[in-house]
Amino acid sequence: MAKVLLGFMGAGKSTIARGLDPNYIDMDTLIEERLGMSIANFFAEKGEAAFRQVESEVLDVLLKTDRVVSTGGGVVVSKQNRALLKENADNIYLKADFETLYQRIAADKDNQRPLFLNKSKEELASIFQERQAWYEEVASRVLDVTKLSPEEIIEELR
Repeated sequence: MAKVLLGFMGAGKSTIARGLDPNYIDMDTLIEERLGMSIANFFAEKGEAAFRQVESEVLDVLLKTDRVVSTGGGVVVSKQNRALLKENADNIYLKADFETLYQRIAADKDNQRPLFLNKSKEELASIFQERQAWYEEVASRVLDVTKLSPEEIIEELR
């Protein structure tokens, strides 16, 4: 059974996954390797439906492993992905309020996210609100990470 980290961009999924297991799997990186291009480019060329199909195929394989998996923030958008995630017993939603996440994303100059660059703050808040219910729907555990350091989160999850 995989230990799956869920949450909006800026929640710390990759950082926490790396702290739990240096050999964790970053789902977006795996998808990009499979596509042979960036997710942003694939999205632009083939569209969201084609991307979500590939994402579901990769998720299905990863859920059968005993690995720590850092998902993309939009993994819960697909109904098929939510159904797959509901069958996994260890889904951890790293929850934080929108303002905290927005500040983290804005401050992260090393990882400029296309969604963040192409949407207004109001549009991002709307996406966040929509996804929040889906994260909670599939999570076996919700951890409020708003005021926790990465070290505290990792300790809590061990």
